[in-house]
Amino acid sequence: MKRLGAFILFFLCWLTAPAADDKQQTDRYGFYLTQNRKVTRIPFQLHSNLIIVPLRINNSDTLNFILDTGVSTTIITDPLVLQRQPLRFTRKVKLTGAGEGEQLEASVAIDNLLSMGHMRAAHQNIVVLDHDVLKLSEYVGTPVHGIFGYEIFNNFVVTIDFQRKELTLVRPDSFRHRRSYGRKYPINILDTKPYTDALALMDGGQTTPIRVIIDTGAGHALLINRTESSPIRLPDKVIRAQLGRGLNGVINGSLGRIQKIRFGDIELSNVVASFPDSSSFGVKIARTERNGNIGCELLRRFRVTFNYGEKYMALKPVRKALKQTFEHDMSGIELKAKGDNLKDYFIDKVIDDSPADLAGLKDGDEVLYVNNTSTKDLSISEIYKMFQKGEGKEVVLLIRRNGQIMIRQFALKRLI
Repeated sequence: MKRLGAFILFFLCWLTAPAADDKQQTDRYGFYLTQNRKVTRIPFQLHSNLIIVPLRINNSDTLNFILDTGVSTTIITDPLVLQRQPLRFTRKVKLTGAGEGEQLEASVAIDNLLSMGHMRAAHQNIVVLDHDVLKLSEYVGTPVHGIFGYEIFNNFVVTIDFQRKELTLVRPDSFRHRRSYGRKYPINILDTKPYTDALALMDGGQTTPIRVIIDTGAGHALLINRTESSPIRLPDKVIRAQLGRGLNGVINGSLGRIQKIRFGDIELSNVVASFPDSSSFGVKIARTERNGNIGCELLRRFRVTFNYGEKYMALKPVRKALKQTFEHDMSGIELKAKGDNLKDYFIDKVIDDSPADLAGLKDGDEVLYVNNTSTKDLSISEIYKMFQKGEGKEVVLLIRRNGQIMIRQFALKRLI
């Protein structure tokens, strides 16, 4: 989705006074549900198509983590949130992922307890970045403290209900697939990441099946990694854009529309796709044969169930969501959230020749009002949605630049 759509993120000291239920199970290792539960439901937030779940580490406050199907290790991106925790660090590591920057330095802390609702994960290692260089909170517009996921999907059957914003974890020995979960499609787990062959590109009379990673840590609909030998061509109309941020920095590339795709047995038209530069993406992470990934802008049109143990995913189409068109930002503005409450919005970048550029908006402008609504009352996701609805719709911004208050007005325009 939009600006955050290209978040591609590759990759416990015990409680001093544990709760009674945890105290009875201090000898347990790994992932489990408390009190021998078979199922637990966990509400989540959805910000710019990123699934944000509540997680506690040892006796920490509740933290916000991005749920990513393929991240093999729990990563703390904001080390300050655990500075009062008596973590047992053992060694230093360097992390490599998508983006044009250098490797990130981090430390490994052993023997930690993770808690999410009635789920527990005992004696876990976590990776803590030395510095919060990713600044995920600024891009998501809500506090984000880390990323995790693979072990959740590997230890439970996981259903993501985007409509209810609810995560359901079921013990594999208690799960039985029913028709209500939708149609099953095979997946392969390679290097902790789920791959599917259920996607095909359709152009005229030609259908091209492709292998993609199912990536809940990405907010976009579809990312295609083109190589010199790839049969996939770039769309006729594209725009250059900063697609997002990966573990090693900015991901640059192009945005365009795919005429039609088939996902499972559902066909979708005019899908916005990202085409990253090889320097940002492909060279660093292309360890296995695949053509890209699909993110939550596409997945949210379904209720999705992952069963890693039996190597399938189930897709239940959501009719209302399937009717929604795929849209990209029509303003040309990229925002960052600042301030203690992440409610101060500043323009991070203005795309050349976009409506915002032609209206005279500049990098560093603080956006105070959008169409008579104070930005204090809007999330960054809500602002982006306002910039995506209705080509030709007038947008009025009240901004502050170098201490001066200004009004800028422009009409939304599809850039792709």
